[in-house]
Amino acid sequence: MENLISGIHHVTAIASDPQRNVDFYTQVLGLRLVKKTINFDAPGVYHFYFGTETGSPGTILTFFPFKAAARGRRGLGEMTYTSFSVPPGSLDYWKDRLSDLEITHSGILSRFGEELIRFTDQDGMGLELVAARDDNRKGWSGGSIPEPHAIKGFSGATLNLRDVQPTAAVLTEVLNYSLIEVLDGKRYRYGIAGNPAETIDLVMADPDSRSIQSAGSVHHLAFRTKDESQQLSIQKKLQDFGLAVTEVKDRNYFKSIYFREPGGVLFEVATDEPGFLIDESHETLGTELKLPDWAEPQRSQIEDQLEPIAVNYNIPWKK
Repeated sequence: MENLISGIHHVTAIASDPQRNVDFYTQVLGLRLVKKTINFDAPGVYHFYFGTETGSPGTILTFFPFKAAARGRRGLGEMTYTSFSVPPGSLDYWKDRLSDLEITHSGILSRFGEELIRFTDQDGMGLELVAARDDNRKGWSGGSIPEPHAIKGFSGATLNLRDVQPTAAVLTEVLNYSLIEVLDGKRYRYGIAGNPAETIDLVMADPDSRSIQSAGSVHHLAFRTKDESQQLSIQKKLQDFGLAVTEVKDRNYFKSIYFREPGGVLFEVATDEPGFLIDESHETLGTELKLPDWAEPQRSQIEDQLEPIAVNYNIPWKK
């Protein structure tokens, strides 16, 4: 089978206060703000991209921060936890760091033979740090986290579903994933051969209430494919599978198609090309507000709607 999907491309979530969102992910987790742009569907709202040094696919967590958004509720039909990969042996560092910053956390847990820490961000978004084995990616040490402990990218995603099987069929029959292991009869782990990180866990009804999407909720999970040609092949496979798929949308830094999987979670397939260096240098990534060409004539009006954002990687985060 042609390997059209190679893992997770990015995760996009909803936040409330833009400055608090930037502070948490840069000052607490030590991620780099690699792109500051706008929500293409709501130009008066920022779109932040956080990741490692250049925002490689598989490292990018993005946010739409709606200033007045109420807190959402995790539940069925939602991606409930976003997991990041950190170096083995670094969890004691992270446990102490979170405690020092007065961020409530689980302590060190074990799952599928891996150790992890679970906590939430300032909006209640579910996060995990996983001491992932065989992850040779390099974390970004340009912020406040030393390289031996720095986040390397995604470790995986957890989806909470009433029925696992329909979603599993999409993963295995269309998106190149295979079942790896089942834990306690209710957590099903799927992965892609040759990619030890970026697994997808399907969890059966935990919690069993319906989700409410708002601040702290994941908006969609994006899978990565090499280029537009492969993306069109996936689009056809999804259509042949009976799923409604959007047309290709230009997101400046990648091309995207979207579909809602049977369990209710919005999925995206995004291209690796062209990436985040097309309009900023390596040194200046994330420092200026970048707009798509169609929005440039309205730059002054858009900037008037957006509150100024300060990025201070080495200032200690305040709860």
